[in-house]
Amino acid sequence: MVSRTMGVSRAQLSLRINRSADWQDRRCNRRNEEADAEILSAILNIISDMPSYGYRRVWGILRKQRRTEGQPPVNAKRLYRIMSEHNLLLLHHKPERPKREHKGKIAVAESDMRWCSDGFEFGCDNGEKLRVTFALDCCDREAIDWAASTGGYDSSTVQDVMLRSVEKRFGDRLPRHRRCSG
Repeated sequence: MVSRTMGVSRAQLSLRINRSADWQDRRCNRRNEEADAEILSAILNIISDMPSYGYRRVWGILRKQRRTEGQPPVNAKRLYRIMSEHNLLLLHHKPERPKREHKGKIAVAESDMRWCSDGFEFGCDNGEKLRVTFALDCCDREAIDWAASTGGYDSSTVQDVMLRSVEKRFGDRLPRHRRCSG
């Protein structure tokens, strides 16, 4: 109950009770401000030449420089933190993309107006996986054609399924031209 209240394990509870009076938790302030200032000056030297460098490229250059000087490399998260605290990170301007609104309507009123393809896999008792891809008519959800394999399928398999679906539905005649309203 006490350990739950204090938010520690029972093993840690006994350690906390038996600590000396001058014990301090050194995890609270592990940042070395002098070392951070040194890294900041190195960052500023790098980005003064090329301000379009992001933190990954700065990190790579700094890592290479410190290796040649015989110093330990700087942690990437530490570099990111320092650059973030001093507003040195690049701004991300994503281009505005046109929004395509999906009304959720997939079904159509007539057969052969819209088809779709999909796939799934079953885990068999012997450990193999059976993978199936198929073509559906979106009007009546009829599976026009399918392909099943234990080896998987790729785009050519799906294209073959769609081609066989066209041949099954229309044979050697062309489908009559209809205007899609959906």
